[in-house]
Amino acid sequence: MSEPSPTPVRRRRRRLLRFAGAFVVLLAVAGYLGVQYLTGGVGAPRCKVVSANGDGASYEFTPEQAVNAATISAIGTSRGMPERAVAIALATALQESGLRNIRHGDRDSLGLFQQRPSQGWGTEKQIMDPTYSAGIFYEHLAKVRGYSRLPLTVAAQRVQRSGFPQAYAKHEPDATLLAAALTGRAAATLTCQGRPAATTPAGGPTSVRAALARDFGRDVFQEAGATVDTAGSSASPAPAAPDSAAPSASPVSPDSSASPAPAAPTAAATADRTVTVPVREGSDSGSATLRRGWELAHWAVANSSALHIDRVSYAGREWTAGTSEGSWHTADGKSGRDADDAAAEVRIVTGQ
Repeated sequence: MSEPSPTPVRRRRRRLLRFAGAFVVLLAVAGYLGVQYLTGGVGAPRCKVVSANGDGASYEFTPEQAVNAATISAIGTSRGMPERAVAIALATALQESGLRNIRHGDRDSLGLFQQRPSQGWGTEKQIMDPTYSAGIFYEHLAKVRGYSRLPLTVAAQRVQRSGFPQAYAKHEPDATLLAAALTGRAAATLTCQGRPAATTPAGGPTSVRAALARDFGRDVFQEAGATVDTAGSSASPAPAAPDSAAPSASPVSPDSSASPAPAAPTAAATADRTVTVPVREGSDSGSATLRRGWELAHWAVANSSALHIDRVSYAGREWTAGTSEGSWHTADGKSGRDADDAAAEVRIVTGQ
């Protein structure tokens, strides 16, 4: 005997329950998207590097990856390693960890380069320190004879001894773009959205100085003469210990559709939030100075979310956090001779 058909009341009740369930799902999705917008959404690309050759090549990545890439590059150049070495290191880290400082991997592999404590790469604590892991990678790379002339896959493999040596090749284009920007050769090619997530540690000039010391070494203060502007005066900061720097893993910045940032505050309002890094004069008619300046400027942009950096200015160009594209633009009143004078220093304005 067939079951009786539902009464109109039951049908309406079921319909209402379906509608209510759908509404709850929509609210959950909307809430999730809202949280992702505010916190940046893990994995969403919010930084970008473009080719300086006009060929349209580009690579998008997260602020977490940007911080780690900037550290890898700075450790390399601070050791006197060439741009090619930085590209090899970046391609290796892209393959091994996706430029993320992870605590897992094959067997006891750890960190950016998936180095193994059991194979003599260092302790777990050391390997999980990006400055250490990058440094020991370069130490091994420097022992590879003629590495700069070798195919990238061969050079990387001689350091890593990977079971998949050809896997590094697919990352070479992106690593090459990153290396050109982060070593300063390709000017104004790296941008980030720059808005910190709610979980980002507090920034400010002290954190910027500590991170500079962590990545470039304490000599960045003596040789480049980094100073912190205060209201009406400048003073050389005490070198910060590398281990006092902010964590290397930086949260993700928000959607690139954010509204343009408001007009910049007055100089007096930002004086106590500004780190000024004078750039050393180069020996080849200023080109080394510009390269060093753009290296520091791109480093600051890459760290903008982690260190709450609002603006970076160099050589008459300026990057501002929170704009729709986060792109570099000509700074007001900086053209011609002013731009030349501005090449003598990198100015980093923090949000705190």
